[in-house]
Amino acid sequence: MGYVQLIIQERYIIELYLQENKSISSIAKRLNRSRSTISREIERNRTNGTYHAEKAHEQAFTRSQTRNASKGTHSLFEKISHCLKRSWSPEQISGRMRSEGKQMVSFKTIYRWLYAGVLDVNPVLVLRQKGKRRQPEESRGKIKSGKSIHTRPEEAEERNVLGYWELDTMLSSRGKSKGCLATFVERKTRYLVALPIPNRTAASMNQSIHTVCATLPEHTFHTATCDRGKEFAQHEQIEKEVGIDIYFADAYSSWQRGTNENTNGLLREFFPKGTDFLQISWEELSHAVDSINHRPRKCLDWLSAHEAFMAELLHFD
Repeated sequence: MGYVQLIIQERYIIELYLQENKSISSIAKRLNRSRSTISREIERNRTNGTYHAEKAHEQAFTRSQTRNASKGTHSLFEKISHCLKRSWSPEQISGRMRSEGKQMVSFKTIYRWLYAGVLDVNPVLVLRQKGKRRQPEESRGKIKSGKSIHTRPEEAEERNVLGYWELDTMLSSRGKSKGCLATFVERKTRYLVALPIPNRTAASMNQSIHTVCATLPEHTFHTATCDRGKEFAQHEQIEKEVGIDIYFADAYSSWQRGTNENTNGLLREFFPKGTDFLQISWEELSHAVDSINHRPRKCLDWLSAHEAFMAELLHFD
């Protein structure tokens, strides 16, 4: 029987045993490998004198590809390039491959391949920008009534139950258009729904909430958490008509709606500042929302928001 490459689980054991100062012989016995195999593995894959399983696995894989640029390698490059073009980050690609039990490639390796020109994508075009400037919150037209976020059910904070949503409004450029997007994000699964609305009025937001609640499966929309913007002024009417509870975050506390804030940032990758939301098509909006909902998420153990939301629906009759 020919030599069989070490798998990542074996390398994890090697790393652990070395940390415990176990001998090469004891490692070889534990893995049912020859002593020379273990010795060669450690010597070839040390980094700054220390053996790290994931780094060793990455180095071994890279060497194997250098020796033989096989069809499988090209297939891997094509898959990674395809995911990057779908706006997946290198970390999301690596995490998803690992969760599916496929060939492990670290996100650092993907970055190196990207900048080395191995992948069929332009790094400037596919890598998403991080961070944003904090803008002062508008204080005019804020509503005073309504339930405080501090009275929201505890299970909403813990993200253990489906049906707790965060709502917000994305605006077109100031003075350019009154068009907006009404965005809805489910806290447990991070599932996104977005609708275009003609303006930032309470009537427009009222209609969008009715539309989303009527479209979603029953029992999947219990509460909404939003800021005190004037577009939510009809909250009492909405609660009575739709049968949900609406809670309001504290002033200047956008972090209390962090899920929605982060997701709006993802949408801005498709619709940068200055976009006129009255001019975008349903196809453009659907493509953006679908792309975001189908990205693997680290916080969901590399499931996508769509997969997590669909899995929750299986619990309903």
